[in-house]
Amino acid sequence: MALNTVFTAFGLALGQLGDPRFRRVLLLGIGGALAVLAAFTWGLAALAEWFAGDAVTLPLVGEVRWLDTAFGWGAVVLGMALSVFLMVPVASAITSLFLDDVADAVESVHYPHIPQAPRTPFMEAMRDTLGFLAVIVAVNLCALILYLVFAPVAIFIFWAVNGFLLGREYFMLVAMRRVGRVRAKELRRKHFLTVWLAGILMAMPLSIPLVNLAIPILGAATFTHLYQLLTTASRVPSSSPDHSR
Repeated sequence: MALNTVFTAFGLALGQLGDPRFRRVLLLGIGGALAVLAAFTWGLAALAEWFAGDAVTLPLVGEVRWLDTAFGWGAVVLGMALSVFLMVPVASAITSLFLDDVADAVESVHYPHIPQAPRTPFMEAMRDTLGFLAVIVAVNLCALILYLVFAPVAIFIFWAVNGFLLGREYFMLVAMRRVGRVRAKELRRKHFLTVWLAGILMAMPLSIPLVNLAIPILGAATFTHLYQLLTTASRVPSSSPDHSR
């Protein structure tokens, strides 16, 4: 039953990928992520150059004035390498800022009979976004140990961990629009397995380049459907979305 609900929600989300409102949020998420990661790399390089100083005196060598440049370029390379790992989490976090846009697009097409949810205040959305980003990056850095120790099954650990994080975050963001934080937590606990399975379905393509960049949009749309399907059993979404709305 849980899997059927998850695949129904996912299929409906896939069917709306051509919606111009989805593309807008996708571009905003990718563009924002690139800007954040570029600023992160620049900051890392500036910090490395400051740490190295203008000149260093080394035994048998004397005064060296190129260490700050070497440290700076080394930091750039490190920042670019970390960006590959951080791109999807950062894009996911930034997309969560625009979750209202994705959810409104889904609801206007598939659930036109329900009232439009109030927009999430920007500062509240920013707080949730930063919290989500911090958690997903911190947990994955800690999980690196598990990935190394249990290398043969690392991909399954990755799916399980990130599935839990993505499911938890997206379901909470979607549900809070309708019923508030307290009730959203209750619903998440009640439907824990279904939410986790949906999160795992989102986490599985994260290791596929380019495809993974669409996951934040698919996640937001899938969990909008999932919330509606779980809370109103009698609700039957339209299977033929009209993207002209």
